[in-house]
Amino acid sequence: MNRPKRNTLTATDWEQAALEVIAEEGVSALAVEPLARRMGITKGSFYWHFSGRESLLEQALERWESHDARNLATSMGAIEDPRERLVAFIHGVSRERFTHDVYRQLCAAAGHPQVEPVLERVADRRMAQIAQAFAELGFDETAAAHRARLTYSVYLGFLQLQRQQQAPVFSSEEFAAYVEHVIDTLIPSN
Repeated sequence: MNRPKRNTLTATDWEQAALEVIAEEGVSALAVEPLARRMGITKGSFYWHFSGRESLLEQALERWESHDARNLATSMGAIEDPRERLVAFIHGVSRERFTHDVYRQLCAAAGHPQVEPVLERVADRRMAQIAQAFAELGFDETAAAHRARLTYSVYLGFLQLQRQQQAPVFSSEEFAAYVEHVIDTLIPSN
């Protein structure tokens, strides 16, 4: 990570560094003093931007959620064909690695009072996009919602398998075969 100069440090720099810690070590590892050391600055500058750790966590989570919503709108919203949108969602597991690392760690901290509502909003937004694509493929509202939940469950399961180091390695032939199998299983062909 490029370290900002002390006189140019912003709240955004702190939030990004917090997300990096969360992605690498989890929500419980986020603490002001170690984060300041990691950034090569004093913790005193932290208090120019945040009232405490919870404030930093809240802002970092808002930043991550906004980024995730923009990515979802860009990646799925820009594709007209609903089947291709679903395929793009499944292929998205191998992209935006940082976002998935943060999400995996947030899932591990699902009971945290600041994390839980973020996870709910993100899951609801993602499943709504997925359900919309299934509805456009001709499924009724209930079936589209069920397929969306199933598709999202596969995504969450893959993240959990990654956490346990039991998932195929990205960019491997095994991963590509897995992704194609998921697509063939979940998404009807035209």
